[in-house]
Amino acid sequence: MSENIVIMLIGVSTFLGAIGLTALIWAVRTGQFDDHSKFIDAVRNDNIEDLQDAVNMAKKRKAHKEKIKKERLQKEKNYRPAD
Repeated sequence: MSENIVIMLIGVSTFLGAIGLTALIWAVRTGQFDDHSKFIDAVRNDNIEDLQDAVNMAKKRKAHKEKIKKERLQKEKNYRPAD
């Protein structure tokens, strides 16, 4: 590659990086990422049934992982190489 092309690529990438950094700083300063009602809505709409559903789903997920692990171990025990 020519030196001119490498210099041009470095310049263009630096320019695009500066534009991205400027856009990020602008978005943070203008509050684009702020969501004050997110946590309030989560607490307001969270009830005992939702929490119990979450616990049950976690238990089912754990049981499913254990079942898959047992099946995998069983397959490894019964493995016989082809003749």
